[in-house]
Amino acid sequence: VQLQASGGGLVQAGGSLRLSCAASGSSFGFNVMGWYRQAPGKERELVARILTSGNTRYIPSVNERFTISRDNDKNTVFLEMNNLKSEDTAVYYCYADRYGNKLYNYWGQGTLVTVSS
Repeated sequence: VQLQASGGGLVQAGGSLRLSCAASGSSFGFNVMGWYRQAPGKERELVARILTSGNTRYIPSVNERFTISRDNDKNTVFLEMNNLKSEDTAVYYCYADRYGNKLYNYWGQGTLVTVSS
């Protein structure tokens, strides 16, 4: 299974970006898909996640600015980021979890988001 993330880039504060992450190589869907980020000098943190049902969860700092969604048929997860702030600058990693006889966890390669003030 491979996850390919895209959509990062340089944007001014207040701007928007849309990240995409497509999973390939799996005939199964994923129970959970989401995004982590890691800013320079900081630990990786979970930004948002979405279940197959569409249930979502966000960290407080991005709530009402970011929207996570997914296309279950295409095993793709999206992160719409609006009103970006300099503190959103980070490498964003997508992930996907599948629960079978054990937890199967997969990661994308990361895409850099840089917000200039």
